[in-house]
Amino acid sequence: MGEKTWALSLFFIFACLSNVYGNVHSYDHQLRKLQAFTAEIASGDSISPFPSPSPIRFSPSPSSPSVITVTPSPKVYHVTSYGADPTGKVDSTQAILQAISDALEGPSNGFLMQGISNLGGAQINLEGGNYLISQPLQFPIVSRGNLMIHGGTLKASDDFPRDGYLLDLSTSSSNAPEFLFEFITLRDLLLDANFRGGGIQVINSLRTSIDNCYITHFTTNGIIAKGGHETYIRNSFLGQHITAGGDKGERNFSGTAINLMGNDNSVTDVVIFSAEIGVIVSGQANLLSGIHCYNKATGFGGTGIYLKLPGLTQTRIVDSYLDYTGIVAEDPVQLTISNTFFLGDGFVKLKSINGVVNGVNIVDNMFSGSNKGIDIVQLDQSNGPFKTIEQVVVDRNNVKGMNLKGTIGSGVVEGNGTSWTMDFNPVLVFPNLIKHVQYTFFPSGNVFVNHALRNVSNNKVMVESNVQVPARVFVTVDQGK
Repeated sequence: MGEKTWALSLFFIFACLSNVYGNVHSYDHQLRKLQAFTAEIASGDSISPFPSPSPIRFSPSPSSPSVITVTPSPKVYHVTSYGADPTGKVDSTQAILQAISDALEGPSNGFLMQGISNLGGAQINLEGGNYLISQPLQFPIVSRGNLMIHGGTLKASDDFPRDGYLLDLSTSSSNAPEFLFEFITLRDLLLDANFRGGGIQVINSLRTSIDNCYITHFTTNGIIAKGGHETYIRNSFLGQHITAGGDKGERNFSGTAINLMGNDNSVTDVVIFSAEIGVIVSGQANLLSGIHCYNKATGFGGTGIYLKLPGLTQTRIVDSYLDYTGIVAEDPVQLTISNTFFLGDGFVKLKSINGVVNGVNIVDNMFSGSNKGIDIVQLDQSNGPFKTIEQVVVDRNNVKGMNLKGTIGSGVVEGNGTSWTMDFNPVLVFPNLIKHVQYTFFPSGNVFVNHALRNVSNNKVMVESNVQVPARVFVTVDQGK
């Protein structure tokens, strides 16, 4: 470093110290020094006020070996670095597929499920872009886990395959392992299928999380989960057409928003605003909670939630909102529908396939209708009657503008005679089925008469006495015990 450079450095240090420690020299004195220094620069001598730093070399001690520290790069794959166009004007399919491929091929840290490499939380960052996609983004490598794709919009092009899915966790290999992926997270995404197919497909995967996603313009499924275990869909919005209800084209809505074809899945806090079917379930032990379905109305042929696994339902639907649409359950076995609000004449339909209904609880729900005489729980026995009816409880529901139906009924009949008949057909769900009866006989005056339960058939209960007497008879019946 030259003498003048040193002088400049010392001058700046001196000036700073003067400000900090209290004006050791006068302002005029400092100014004269600065003017002299400026004149020296103007004379043509080369002085660099910010010299380039000299390389720093570390000489290890004779007793210690050299140590070279390498900082590893983070496992974040930015799709624009691969050439993806965030404006959506140019096809970004191959660029994003390459980012996915590199992430799946990236460094791993042990295993999750046996045979599934742990990618350590690698991220594919869409960087808030809007990307045009012409082919399904099918993961090219299987047996990987702990990976996230997040933060952007994917839109199908006009030539996107009509049977494809924008994000596809599946494989075309015929020699695939039992589970393809584990702990894959899809978060903060808008998927626009452009009426050319579906949004997300998850096949034979474990612990997949779909969180805060908006999926629209699908023609097949917004989300389909087939096989595997524990696909969790949370805080998301799905609709074939973007609407907030009252759509003039509602009669023409088609497709299915969520299709669960596997076990142990969960759908929580999800809005389905347009589709022919909101959620269809054909796997066991699924939980649906906090779902608001105002897709195609029942009056137009739509269904909010369809349970299509006759004889092995094992589904819980709780704390949900069926808005002008309802629930259909085929041969339900172990089904709970609770704390759910049905608006606009929405109801629950039990559909006979093999005539079995067992372990069903439809309790503590609210139903609100338009006084059209619609029953809150209905039977579809077009394929044959229900023959096995066990442990069914339909009770403690409150109703406004619809017909209350249940498996438990009670009433009172009074008159002067020898016979009292109570008809429970208006309130009981199943025809000609009463498994348990309790009654209380209250004759007027101080008379004592003999009385007995004489007949229980066609959902009617008849009590008789041995002499004519004015009396009131209280009756409670139960179809489910």
